[in-house]
Amino acid sequence: MKGIKQIFIWSKKYIPVFILILALSILLQWLFSYLPLFVQYSFKILGYGDSEVALPRFLLNWFESIEGGTLKIILMVSITMVLLQAIRSVLRFIDNYFQGALAQYIGHDMRIKMYKHICDLPFSYHNNADIGDLIQRSTSDIDQISQFMSANLPNFIGIFVTVGIGAYQVGRISPVLMWVSLIIVPITAISSVIYFRYCNKAFDQIEQKESEMTTVIQENVNGARVVRAFSNELYEFEKMDKVNIEYSKRNADFMKKMALFWGISDGTVFLQYALTLSTGIILAQRGLLDGADIIAAMLLMGMLVWPMRGLGRMVAAFGKSSVAANRIKEILDMPTEFENDGTLTPKISGEIEFKNVSFRFKDDDRSLLDDISFKIKPGQTVALVGKTGSGKSTICNILARFLDYDSGNVLLDGVELKDINKKYLRTQIKYVLQDPFLFSKTVYENIAISRADISDKEVENAAKIAAIHNEVMKFDKGYKTIVGEKGTSLSGGQKQRVAIARMLVSDSPVIIFDDSLSALDTKTDVLIRKALKLKDDKQTMIIITHRTTTAKESDLILVLDKGKIADYGTHDELVSRDGLYKELWGIQGQLEEEFFNVLNSEVKA
Repeated sequence: MKGIKQIFIWSKKYIPVFILILALSILLQWLFSYLPLFVQYSFKILGYGDSEVALPRFLLNWFESIEGGTLKIILMVSITMVLLQAIRSVLRFIDNYFQGALAQYIGHDMRIKMYKHICDLPFSYHNNADIGDLIQRSTSDIDQISQFMSANLPNFIGIFVTVGIGAYQVGRISPVLMWVSLIIVPITAISSVIYFRYCNKAFDQIEQKESEMTTVIQENVNGARVVRAFSNELYEFEKMDKVNIEYSKRNADFMKKMALFWGISDGTVFLQYALTLSTGIILAQRGLLDGADIIAAMLLMGMLVWPMRGLGRMVAAFGKSSVAANRIKEILDMPTEFENDGTLTPKISGEIEFKNVSFRFKDDDRSLLDDISFKIKPGQTVALVGKTGSGKSTICNILARFLDYDSGNVLLDGVELKDINKKYLRTQIKYVLQDPFLFSKTVYENIAISRADISDKEVENAAKIAAIHNEVMKFDKGYKTIVGEKGTSLSGGQKQRVAIARMLVSDSPVIIFDDSLSALDTKTDVLIRKALKLKDDKQTMIIITHRTTTAKESDLILVLDKGKIADYGTHDELVSRDGLYKELWGIQGQLEEEFFNVLNSEVKA
């Protein structure tokens, strides 16, 4: 019931609409309960009984005042039934309209709530997140909850209301017949509770298997090129087949139990009909009922037995909704990265200082950064060089507060980094990843995505600095070209340069290239860095690179090794003394230096 309670908390602002739906459902069942009484009255007019009919007195008086014989009275009774059904149809339309509207409103709110929360979760969570599972929680689980509040719960309450109304109307015909008709209610209720407990566990297991299957599908769709490149289709098919079989087995096992439940329910319902009919016949033989009463009672029986038969379906819906609510709550209960946020929004020029900073992940005993210190002046270009895993990206992730350092101080223009508001900080620091993500939009929209007020000229200038403008102009639609999901219509280098242009339009005082220049050819690398140096506004630039010729041009080079700063200085200083940088330069520099110098002369020319 915790999951059901949580659904009400999420939906509390729509409780008035829910009450309206419930009231309409009750009214519909109440009006429906009169239809068998019209039939009962018609049979009595035809001479199959003479006891009082429980129709409203004003209707009875009107029918009795009609002149023209039995046929005319039955005709008016039929017309009244048709009018009553017409009223019920209008009310049913209104009820279904509000049910649909409520489902959409709750679903909309929940999807926005879920999406915003997922976006605000720490990057450490997203590094290990199961995307397929998150998609399922944000779609089918939310749909289950919205369907529960808009339809399943009103119907569930409606079951007991319908049984109550039906029992009341049967009781007015014969109290004995009412009690006999209600024998099925406790039996069905108990079996439904047992079924609910089973459903709750079964649905949880089915959801997990469906989530695993969704993840496999999502991975294979995203990784289709890799799968084909390694001719690995058979392995991936077998993996998909395995999870699909497990999911199907769970579902099939549940369906068997469900078929057994429905089979027993159907048998119980027909036994109940037989018992009620037999009791009615006995009462009629004793003169306590007449034929019209028995017919009306049997018609009203549907309001007692069939809703209770549907209780199992409602219980199954409760189980699904409870599991879905708990799965969503599990995500929403996770703390966001903004629970630990600063409040300051200082003016930033690009001065950065690390003082004795250390960092390690909570599930790792090894420190990725170990007591490192350095200072970067505004407008400087700094290269971070080192082996894989030496802590280069960690420094930049800390600077953008994707990660929070464990000890020491990071100062940005003299202000403690943890005291600065994260969202403001990220407007001042722009990041270009090694593997950039492009949205399925036009080239223009991907570049201008961070600024709503940007001009066409600014977009083109950024593209020129990123050395992508000329290539974009060769596209059939130029900047209006759709790049496809994740930029699939562009080459790897083109995606990198569009991402660089996107970063440049923000005009932030600090820009970070996380090995994104190294992914470009040497000529393009030189063109971009030269263009950046020629800009009027000097930005602090941090470049993570494995290419020593890229690092060579920097004002300061930090050499990292095993989470520590092994050495630092200019290119000339570092190659003049033994160390990791000199070793790397010895491998790369002698082969590239001549080509690099030729490119420099071409660029100057």
